[in-house]
Amino acid sequence: MIAHALTIAGSDSGGGAGIQADLKTFSALGAYGMSVLTALTAQNTQGVSAVHPVPPEFVGAQMDAVFSDIRVDAVKLGMLATAPIIEAVADGLLRYQPAHVVLDTVMIAKGGHPLLVRDAVSAIRERLLPIASLITPNLPEAAALLECAVATTEAEMRHQGHALIAGGAKAVLMKGGHLGGEESPDWLITPHAETRFANPRIATRNTHGTGCTLSAALAALRPQHDNWEDTVAAARAWLQEALKAADRLDVGHGIGPVHHFHAWW
Repeated sequence: MIAHALTIAGSDSGGGAGIQADLKTFSALGAYGMSVLTALTAQNTQGVSAVHPVPPEFVGAQMDAVFSDIRVDAVKLGMLATAPIIEAVADGLLRYQPAHVVLDTVMIAKGGHPLLVRDAVSAIRERLLPIASLITPNLPEAAALLECAVATTEAEMRHQGHALIAGGAKAVLMKGGHLGGEESPDWLITPHAETRFANPRIATRNTHGTGCTLSAALAALRPQHDNWEDTVAAARAWLQEALKAADRLDVGHGIGPVHHFHAWW
């Protein structure tokens, strides 16, 4: 059976991140993709120039339209922009109870533009952490959720992952791309286990949408695997190839996207 994956996220008019990256990822990994739009962004490879949030009631209406008609095997949550939108999404998820929910705690674009209103962090912490099956914070996002300093070592990453579990998360993929070094390490933390994943760092500047793409890959692949360990391994392996192929694309004058369809063209 072909998996059905729903992305609830913002639009990237440049096509490299957000809803556009999620739907490309779903398709590349053999899942049927659906979408609920939370915000419009005026965005390209050089940055975000404007953000227009969708009214929360319309976010809820989109969720009702999808869930009332189409089987949803997994949900990916991306840019949610404001606390009222987060509330609407949380209410919808509680109403429909999808089996797998991947929360990408999107807060700041690569160029530094905020994608989440400051007071919305507490709404993510209180409403979405207990609902999500897996959260995928990078190091600054984990620090914002915990209101602490950004981790600078893998030991601190693991400690913060466990702190997020204590705060209500079911499983955490701590992304270590901000650590630097020759490897890019991630730690999957659950209440009962720790698993380290690492790959050599790819020498490319074309990394736009990497976080969106990884979380979308996790949502697309989770219904196809028995556990998060196997899902994370498969998603990271696929993303590694998308990063290796990123320089085959020639998109924009800034930080270009990864190559979602590297296996085809």
